[in-house]
Amino acid sequence: MQLPPGTSIVVSLAGLIAVTTWRLREVRTAVSLRKIVIPPLGMATGFCMFLVPAFRIPWAWAGAAFLIGAVALAYPLLLTTRLIRMGNAIMMKRSSAFLAVLFVLAAIRFLARGYFDTILTVQQSAGLFFILAFGMIVRWRAKLLVDFRKLTAQYAPEAAQ
Repeated sequence: MQLPPGTSIVVSLAGLIAVTTWRLREVRTAVSLRKIVIPPLGMATGFCMFLVPAFRIPWAWAGAAFLIGAVALAYPLLLTTRLIRMGNAIMMKRSSAFLAVLFVLAAIRFLARGYFDTILTVQQSAGLFFILAFGMIVRWRAKLLVDFRKLTAQYAPEAAQ
């Protein structure tokens, strides 16, 4: 199946706009355990794409993509996202640099994808970048979960008094 030229660019830009909109709305509401855990669980269903042989990549590439996402590309997200307590609610405090980080990460992924699309099939490139993004979100959400647990543990003794 051949996609029309530019389809990848349009889909990538639509994804960037959707993620940016979602993130901007997310900081306006209280954080809950469900809001931290559900996105990576929902995203994990994307691994079903590897049931189709056209999407499969070598295990070493998958491991490298996951590690690059979890170690290098998640780092800016970790630096620019904090959870804070506001009254009885835990809120996500967004750094002023957060949007810039999102756009820079999108540009890196876009440029790298342009290269990988020349040596891999579109499906393999999609699988590789899915694993990279999954590594980013898992590490980021794991850190948010740890921070959330700390904030809720600090609040529990106060509530008992």
